[in-house]
Amino acid sequence: MHRLLCLALLLLTPSFACAELTVPPVFGDSMVMQRDRPIHVWGFCDPGTEVLVSLAEQEATAVADNDGRFDAFLNPLPAGGPHRMTIAAGETITFEDVLVGEVWVCSGQSNMEWSVNNSKDADLELLTANHPNIRLLSIPKRAAQSPQTDFDGHWQACTAETIKDFSAVGYFFGRRVHQTVDVPVGLIDNAWGGSAAEAWLSKQTLAEAGDYDAMLERWQQQMKNYDYEVLRKEWKSKVAAWKKTGSRGRRPPEPRNRAQGQHRPGNLYNGVLSPVIGYTIRGVIWYQGESNASRAKEYQSLFPLLINTWRDQWQQGDFPFYWVQLADFKAEKTNPGESDWAELREAQTMTMEQLRQTGQAVITDLGDASDIHPRNKLDVANRLARWALANDYGCEIAFRSPQFVSMVRDGKTLRLTFEHVSGGLKARDIREPMGFAIAGTDKKFVRAKAQIQNKDTIEVFSDSVSEPVFVRYAWADNPIANVESSEGLPLTPFRTDP
Repeated sequence: MHRLLCLALLLLTPSFACAELTVPPVFGDSMVMQRDRPIHVWGFCDPGTEVLVSLAEQEATAVADNDGRFDAFLNPLPAGGPHRMTIAAGETITFEDVLVGEVWVCSGQSNMEWSVNNSKDADLELLTANHPNIRLLSIPKRAAQSPQTDFDGHWQACTAETIKDFSAVGYFFGRRVHQTVDVPVGLIDNAWGGSAAEAWLSKQTLAEAGDYDAMLERWQQQMKNYDYEVLRKEWKSKVAAWKKTGSRGRRPPEPRNRAQGQHRPGNLYNGVLSPVIGYTIRGVIWYQGESNASRAKEYQSLFPLLINTWRDQWQQGDFPFYWVQLADFKAEKTNPGESDWAELREAQTMTMEQLRQTGQAVITDLGDASDIHPRNKLDVANRLARWALANDYGCEIAFRSPQFVSMVRDGKTLRLTFEHVSGGLKARDIREPMGFAIAGTDKKFVRAKAQIQNKDTIEVFSDSVSEPVFVRYAWADNPIANVESSEGLPLTPFRTDP
C-alpha cells in the first residue's frame, strides 16, 4: 500500500521523492545534540534521493550516495531546547524534545559498565537522580565482524528508574558536568564488561598497524574450526549426566561463545561502536585495561592506536579522550617486586604523554584488594570530571595528578622533582611518604625512606643501598603508597629503570 501511495504521489507531483527513509537509533526523541559544533545527521534511503534535515530554524540538505547513505551537517547551535528535528525525503521522520548541550561517550569494560544501582550509596544516589536535562542512551551488547548501523535502544531522561542500570562512572561524570556548566548533557554508554582493547578496533586497523599479526593469526586459527553449537551440545550432555548422578558437585559451566565474545578483534568495534561513530560529541571517557594487564608492553602501542583510530573514524578532530588508570587490586606485598598491573598503568601514562587532548585519572587509592570492581565510582568520576572541567569548560581547578620529572643523586640520596603538584605534595594519613623503592645497578629494589623537602621535591634513601641508581613509586598490583597533591590527587606511579 505504501509503495502504491508513493507511486501515485510521484505521478501527481514530479518533484516528490519516494524513499524508504531510516536513521540509526542514535537519533531519536529526547536526544542531546552537541552544542557549538557542526551537527552530523546521517541515514539511509533510495540512492540519489535529496534529504532535508531541519532543527531549530535551520536546514541542511544532502543527497543519498550509490549505497543509499546520506550525510547532512547542520550549523553549530548554542545549548538549549527543547527543539523538534525533522528528516524528510518523501516521507518525514520527526523527533521531539531534542536538547542541545554536551555529549560524551562512556566506554570500556566492566568498571565503566558498573551500574549506579551496584555502587556505593546507591540508595542515596537514586533519591536525587531526577535530572530531566541529563539524557541517557545505552547500546546493547552485540558482537559482530562487520560494521553495524542498528541497535535496540533509545534516549531517556535521567530518573531514578532509568539511571539505576546505567554506568555509574558515566552518570556521576555527566552530572558533575551538567551541574557545573548548566547545560543539557547526553551520555552514550557502550561499555562491555571484560572487554579487551583489541575488540574495540577493526581487524583491518590491527592488520594495517603491522604489530598484531600474531594476535590476528591466533584468533584466525581459533575460529577456523570453532563450532559453538557443538560445544553447547557437549555441555548439555554433561549437565544431563550431572543431574543423573544426583547433581553432586558443581554444575558444569556453560560455555561462552568466543566467536561472539568481547575479546575477539573487531567484535565490539563493529557491534557497539560503529552504530554511533560520527554522532557529534564533545569527547570520550574510558575505563579499561584489566583485560590487557598481562600484555602491558603491547598496550603501549595498542591503546594509542585505539584512540587515534576512533578520532580518525569520527572525523571530528582530536576530541578529548580521558581514561581511568587501573585501581589498586589484589593482595598487598611487603617487599618490592614486579607487577603486571603496574606495567599496564605505565602504558596508560605513556599514552597520555604521546597524544594531545588526553588525560588520566589516577585511582591507586580507591581500589579494593579483594574486588576488581571497587564500589566507589563517585570519586573516580570526579577525577575524570576535573579533566573535562579544566580543559574543556574553562574551570580553574586542579585536574592532573602529580608526575615524576627528574632525579638527581646526592651520595646515598636520590632527590626527585615532580610537576603538576598544584598546592604542593603531601603524605596521606601519616607524615611519612610511603611507596618508594630504590636500587643500585643490580636492580634489587628495597623499600626506601622518603622525606618531602618542598612542594615539588622528595628525597628517598635506604641504608641498604649505598649507591642508588633507580627509583620506583607505587610499583605493585596493590601499592602501599600515600603521596598526593594538596587537592588529594594521587602521585602517578612510575619507575626510572628501563
